[in-house]
Amino acid sequence: MMLSDEKIRHLTHFVFNGLMNKGVLIPTEGEEKLRREIKRTIIDEVRLGEDIDVSVRNKIDSLSKRPVEGSVEWEVLYKKYFNEEESRRGRR
Repeated sequence: MMLSDEKIRHLTHFVFNGLMNKGVLIPTEGEEKLRREIKRTIIDEVRLGEDIDVSVRNKIDSLSKRPVEGSVEWEVLYKKYFNEEESRRGRR
């Protein structure tokens, strides 16, 4: 996974505290459940992003005229295919 457990925990607390400070969440006995749900959502999004990355790289690698990774052409194709794959998977 691209994020360590520590970074995910930090993001979870950051999101939770931000929602509390904005008044979106009201302190209750279910705070820990909400933190777990925020953490699960972050992990799911990171995994989805990683899955999309793998799919996009495989698609670029399968091209008959494969551009060199890091080239302008590769970057343009990567962004295009990434956006298409996000839309296809309902992420956007």
